[in-house]
Amino acid sequence: MEVHVKRNQTAREEQQENRARMLISCPDGPGIVATVSRFLFEHGANIVQSDQYTMNPAGGMFFMRVEFDLPELSKNLPALESDFQAVGDQFKMEWTINQVSRKKRLAIFVSKEDHCLVELLWHWQAGDLDADIAMVISNHNDMRSYVESFGIPFYHIPVTADTKKEAEQKQLEVIGSDIDLIVLARYMQIISPLFIEHFRNRIINIHHSFLPAFVGGKPYAQAYDRGVKIIGATAHYVTEELDGGPIIEQDVQRVSHSDNVNELKRIGRTIERVVLARAVQWHAEDRVLVHQNKTVVFN
Repeated sequence: MEVHVKRNQTAREEQQENRARMLISCPDGPGIVATVSRFLFEHGANIVQSDQYTMNPAGGMFFMRVEFDLPELSKNLPALESDFQAVGDQFKMEWTINQVSRKKRLAIFVSKEDHCLVELLWHWQAGDLDADIAMVISNHNDMRSYVESFGIPFYHIPVTADTKKEAEQKQLEVIGSDIDLIVLARYMQIISPLFIEHFRNRIINIHHSFLPAFVGGKPYAQAYDRGVKIIGATAHYVTEELDGGPIIEQDVQRVSHSDNVNELKRIGRTIERVVLARAVQWHAEDRVLVHQNKTVVFN
């Protein structure tokens, strides 16, 4: 079984060696898809997947995600990016090109509840999460031994109301300059605007409620008091507005009048795990584009 997994991983790594992903956001207009496709063809690239979406063909925003193979990608990518700048300027694009073989590095923040962290570690260990978990940071020591059993560095940085600024500074020092995404896996602290600015649209939070309903604390108690028939969870990017950032993924499950608050929490934990794992995977695979306070997710 282990040999089979390693062979699959090796084959996938070889396939990804010359593969890249292009993300594009720009005002809609004629010729965008044709121009991008021709550009890649003329530069020797082969498109293996392409998705696009327009908010409104008559003056709305256009979004595109393209996966392509390019021989000797590492060598040829700088020239391709330089040449593509003219296309980007022509259509007023915001664009990025990412090498698939360069996996995104994740820092996971967690407090005491472990279910979302455990789910991500399972996906990572199985090779299903196309990213590298570089570290776990927590304001409690509860998860240290479990995290370190995976060979992942664990950093305990306590946070109090009086030390929040100093704690965030320590977190930034630990993270350094090579972390691509921060995942708040039930990290029960509010992130400051200064910290958010360092990682704009690169902090994903799981909110234990189907936003925009039941924002803030104790959402399951709020849901129980309202007698809801479905509960859910929401993964979103973190912004200065509490629980108000662009939504990446949501899911729900039906409940009944016989479910008490503890039952709602139990059911909700399962939803939270699945929703957060999906959102992190989609970000890692460059499937999410942010426009204002919304996302376009090519999944």
